[in-house]
Amino acid sequence: MRHIAIGLEGSANKLGIGIVAHDDVTGKVEILSNIRHTHITPPGTGFLPRDTAAHHREHVLPVLENALREARITIKDINVICFTKGPGMGAPLASVAIVARTLSLLWDKPLVGVNHCIGHIEMGREITGAENPVVLYVSGGNTQVIAYAEKRYRIFGETLDIAVGNCLDRFARVLNLSNDPSPGYNIEQAAKSGKTFIELPYTVKGMDVSFSGILSYIEMIAQDQLASGECTPEDLCFSLQETIFAMLVETTERAMAHIGSKEVLIVGGVGCNLRLQEMMMQMVGQRGGKVFATDERFCIDNGIMIAHAGLLAFRTGFTTKLEESFCTQRFRTDEVYVSWRD
Repeated sequence: MRHIAIGLEGSANKLGIGIVAHDDVTGKVEILSNIRHTHITPPGTGFLPRDTAAHHREHVLPVLENALREARITIKDINVICFTKGPGMGAPLASVAIVARTLSLLWDKPLVGVNHCIGHIEMGREITGAENPVVLYVSGGNTQVIAYAEKRYRIFGETLDIAVGNCLDRFARVLNLSNDPSPGYNIEQAAKSGKTFIELPYTVKGMDVSFSGILSYIEMIAQDQLASGECTPEDLCFSLQETIFAMLVETTERAMAHIGSKEVLIVGGVGCNLRLQEMMMQMVGQRGGKVFATDERFCIDNGIMIAHAGLLAFRTGFTTKLEESFCTQRFRTDEVYVSWRD
């Protein structure tokens, strides 16, 4: 039997709708469509919840139509509608959840609310073939070191303040870098031209990390030293990346040692960063292991990961009642009962 799910994602500035099919006989997962539209703001600015929600409302129907057209399916073929329940920004989450509820009522289809992080993990596992990895989840809103045990994704370490992606995004604003395609990507490109490493605070506390002090310190350096020519923007981007990625590699290695794993899976938008992947490969290679990562189609927020994770839960009998289909900005990874894994 073939099950088909449509997934709606809108927890931040990416609006994504994806359609996936699971084959019960072969176990094959087929991606039928993966459409995305990004809310891009002017250089030096971030994205506000109100404006981001307005973007999602404006573009959700064209994105939905494109996803259905590309998948070449009809409404009757769809078994379940999946949406991001949280975590994320309140207004954007709610704007997309309203669409999911409306479709559920119009099409008479069950709903499944999905944890955003679980979506990233399960999509990463499916695309890469990683079996039981330590997961480094790095994005604009989340930074966690995770491993699976006893039906839950356990958090071994996390940020104590801001996420690694938020740190990069906010520094990109200081340098007035473009938000197209993303501020983190433009920091990565600038870092390739950096020639001088500037020492920054290195804040690892056990298994946890902290980025807010590093951001404050490098903002101060940018204000004091860029105008005088003591350093370049490229030097600062290079130094910031090297420092914060080293912190993430350290905590990930400690988790690998603790659970005895030889695999690392990097998920989330920052996981696209090739320098982070390279540094992780150096560490994991020394331990005789392997790093798994995806490209921008799957590491950046998308609807297909919500459809896939939601369908995994749906096939075990899980659904979300309409009266319980609210969104929450705080929805921890380890709150989800992972019924589909042994």
